[in-house]
Amino acid sequence: MNTEYQRNILHLDLDSFFVSVERLQNRDFEGKPIIIGGNSQRGVVASCSYETRRYGVHSAMPIKMALMLCPDAIVIRGDMELYSKYSNIVTDVIAESAPVYEKASIDEHYLDITGMDKFFGCLKWSKELGQKIIKETGLPISFGLSVNKTVSKIATGEAKPFGELYVNQENVSPFLAPLSVKKIPMVGAKTYGILRDMGVEKILTLREIPMELMSRLLGQNGIEIWKRANGIDNTPVQPYWEQKSMSTERTFEEDTMDIDMLNHLLVKMVEGLCFELRSDQKLTSCVTVKIRYSNFDTHTQQKRIPYSAFDHSLLEVVKELFKKLYQRRMMIRLIGVRFSGLVHGTQQLNLFEDTVEKVNLYQALDRIRKRYGKNAVGKAIG
Repeated sequence: MNTEYQRNILHLDLDSFFVSVERLQNRDFEGKPIIIGGNSQRGVVASCSYETRRYGVHSAMPIKMALMLCPDAIVIRGDMELYSKYSNIVTDVIAESAPVYEKASIDEHYLDITGMDKFFGCLKWSKELGQKIIKETGLPISFGLSVNKTVSKIATGEAKPFGELYVNQENVSPFLAPLSVKKIPMVGAKTYGILRDMGVEKILTLREIPMELMSRLLGQNGIEIWKRANGIDNTPVQPYWEQKSMSTERTFEEDTMDIDMLNHLLVKMVEGLCFELRSDQKLTSCVTVKIRYSNFDTHTQQKRIPYSAFDHSLLEVVKELFKKLYQRRMMIRLIGVRFSGLVHGTQQLNLFEDTVEKVNLYQALDRIRKRYGKNAVGKAIG
């Protein structure tokens, strides 16, 4: 790594975010085992408190199994609208202070504070920002500060709960060495299984494997994992306002007033965009519908929503916006849908809204689309 230009990257992560928000609403939940998820036996765990994790409960686990492991757990039906509200409050606090920040998910942010050590001291500044977030939101937060995104995120994980950890350049290698390879971002269950079968469980062991072998084993991902094991990660902090939107639109060869056809097209558009969201592990918090009349007048309607990547919830919003837009009963030349306010996340954020069967259905549909193309399967109405 080039030591002449050393970055200072801060990773902020809200501890057990959903649970912490619920405890702000009801102080009786403090210190008790909490499960956030569907309120039926068929629901799925979206999040859980540290008290519950001690029993082996984890996210994406069926509620029924979680209650077998921890019978005393209190199950709360999640409120994505409330969580989105608190997430945006935290982002606003960060935006007031940080020179460059990236909202990586609903409950975590990366900040590039390189150069601040000349004026304030990066660690001191980070502590003050953490205290400001706690004071203004009441939410517990942990942070890791280091030379890149990978090491700072791992440091945060080691600092939790409600802790802080600074890893300077000299300590990156000894800090990473004894940790499990599971700590490296990008190493999921499948990759961990492959590495473990090779006898690789610690980051130190992974470093000793030739990069060429990792490339043959896991392709480009293998090279990236090897670099991260060696503390190398030049990924920039992407300014939040640069987060791209996803959109699709259709200009008709002949202007139309066929409402049934337009509704069918909206279904197809939403299905395609939602598949794209889930494939990229993104969530949207803002939906926009656009129409252009035959006289070229163009109108849009926009709505901020709780973070989501599910067809059924986003389609409802799109149809609502289209009804508000299409008031003039003129011929339509163009129709479009855009999802913006994107953050990294998975559909598990919405697990408290859905049964295991519904989540499994989405996963099965996405597998078919990935194999045979995104138009291979869809709702009949689309």
